[in-house]
Amino acid sequence: MRQIAEDGVFYKHLLDMLEAHLSANDELVLHDLTHGYEHTIVDIRNGHVTGRQIGDCGSNLGLEVLRGTVENGNRYNYVTHTRSGKILRSSTMYIRDDDGRVVGSLCINKDITDSVKMEAFLRAENKYALPREDAAASEREPGEVFFNNVGELLEYLLQSALAHVGRQAALMDREERRRFLKYLDDKGAFVISKSGDRVCEFLGISKYTLYNDLESIRKAEGGADAAGAAEAGRG
Repeated sequence: MRQIAEDGVFYKHLLDMLEAHLSANDELVLHDLTHGYEHTIVDIRNGHVTGRQIGDCGSNLGLEVLRGTVENGNRYNYVTHTRSGKILRSSTMYIRDDDGRVVGSLCINKDITDSVKMEAFLRAENKYALPREDAAASEREPGEVFFNNVGELLEYLLQSALAHVGRQAALMDREERRRFLKYLDDKGAFVISKSGDRVCEFLGISKYTLYNDLESIRKAEGGADAAGAAEAGRG
């Protein structure tokens, strides 16, 4: 498998060029996805946009690509929001080796918060409403959230799964627990090293129960390697 580090000089020059060409509101991020998800960022410019730095982890969407839930993963010119309230226009391209395996990604996150506020002011001033089709398209954008470490990312996924099921962990029956775990699995939570420990603690179940449920869920889906996912969650 070809590593991102092998082409490090090329990517450095590429980010140098993009940084010089774009503005200070444009964050450029290079992820190496060959050594786990805990510390994927190997180069970042204008990290103040999302508050991240070299050594931080990737976003929730990257997990779905590594898990295989999303096959391509490349997304261009989509809108997302930071947890601090910034509005970003983003693009993400996944880097693959000669065998088609994902080894990294290059992301651009442009902070458009101020320009959106100005646009809203002008629309109000001009009494011009957002076209209905543009509003609908905005609602379809993928929900990307940025984190500094995988612990925060995993907690976000746990709370999202809880909202998806609609019941507190202690009150879940077996089928609700399986829906909870399937949601986590689809979102790539078990790509994170030792995530299984935290999931067991959160649900109040044993590792034996977790791995049995995962295996059953994967078999029902028809083919994914449950043992592999469980192993990844152990770390």
